[in-house]
Amino acid sequence: MSSAGRIAFRYRNFRYLMTARFLVAMASEMQAVAVAWQIYALTHRPLDLGLVGLAQFLPGILLFLIAGQTADQVARQRILQACFTAFAVCSLGLLWFAVHGISLVYPIYAVLLLNGVVRAFNGPATQAFLPQLVAPEHFPNAVAWSSSIFQAAVVTGPMVGGALYGIAGSPRLAYGTAAFTYLAALLLVSAIRAQGKQRPRGPGAGMLLEGLRYIRHNRLILGAISLDLFAVLLGGAVALLPVYAKEILNAGAFGLGVLRSAPGAGAVIMAVTVAHWPLRRRVGATMLWCVCGFGVFTIIFGLARQKWLAVTALVLVGACDMVSVIVRHTLVQLGTPDEMRGRVSAVNMVFIGASNEVGQFESGLTAQWLGTVAAVMAGGVGTIAIVALWAWMFPELRRADRMAPAARR
Repeated sequence: MSSAGRIAFRYRNFRYLMTARFLVAMASEMQAVAVAWQIYALTHRPLDLGLVGLAQFLPGILLFLIAGQTADQVARQRILQACFTAFAVCSLGLLWFAVHGISLVYPIYAVLLLNGVVRAFNGPATQAFLPQLVAPEHFPNAVAWSSSIFQAAVVTGPMVGGALYGIAGSPRLAYGTAAFTYLAALLLVSAIRAQGKQRPRGPGAGMLLEGLRYIRHNRLILGAISLDLFAVLLGGAVALLPVYAKEILNAGAFGLGVLRSAPGAGAVIMAVTVAHWPLRRRVGATMLWCVCGFGVFTIIFGLARQKWLAVTALVLVGACDMVSVIVRHTLVQLGTPDEMRGRVSAVNMVFIGASNEVGQFESGLTAQWLGTVAAVMAGGVGTIAIVALWAWMFPELRRADRMAPAARR
């Protein structure tokens, strides 16, 4: 591995933040597998799996303006410390329900709503904090490694969560381990000594809306994040993985963990590749083709009846999606002044949350109406159609050539 390919790791604060981010993401994925398996075991309804995503997204859509303003007004490190503590409290709440043998899903949804509130503040603070920890010329490398580390956690967490569920025969061990992991992340983020200065802005409704205005007037960024929103919203099959694991592939709880980890494995491979061989030319067209590939491999997964084919298709889904993540995140963070990065990141997180959590609800609802396989197939076809439409609607995205570190106004 060349030193240039890992230059972001020369920054001590970056190493601390990335380790903390890995632990938080791993704990979240560990917990997500346990929640999904527990809820499906209680109800056996795909719609209830979709409601898991909706419960965690609703706080984000309601609070994103406040969360973004908070990330620009309050020290981002302090926000992360509060969020990691609250994540641990949510895990302990789920553990308490599991220990007492709860048979209803509504208390679980209540904890997931609280978890969604915490996520609404954690996302913008994390995204806006990263540029304070590395030099601007090294930020694209930091984004690639940040995405890689996050996806490594997405690979590890579900497999660990599935294994812990299988060992204990209940979600208790997974929830307890998640709580401990969140607290370990809290210690790491508390050790950060940020060098970059955060420039707060005064309060006011106009300033709360600046993130929306900025994205609306920047066609390139608007096209990139809205493409991700609609493509992943339609093509997301993650919510239905418990159905595939239990009824279609007969894979069990550990098999569910493997399936949920597969997109992350593909994303890690792609992120490490981009860290060493960055996207230098035609980044917009590359992004569009990769999102199209996301839809194609989603269709292949929907048709798969062999475990190896399903896992391979999900690995390729994750690899394609990672290109979109890197392009979008780099454009947003480097093209936004530091004093409003929190608000712009909050809007970006709403788009991400809509594509992931609302996508899970859409998949669960569609599966309830059409059946699981038909829902996944329709989502893949819809993603391909969105790519074609966006290539026509946003020629700026199609023609984008480079991801230059210069700020764009």
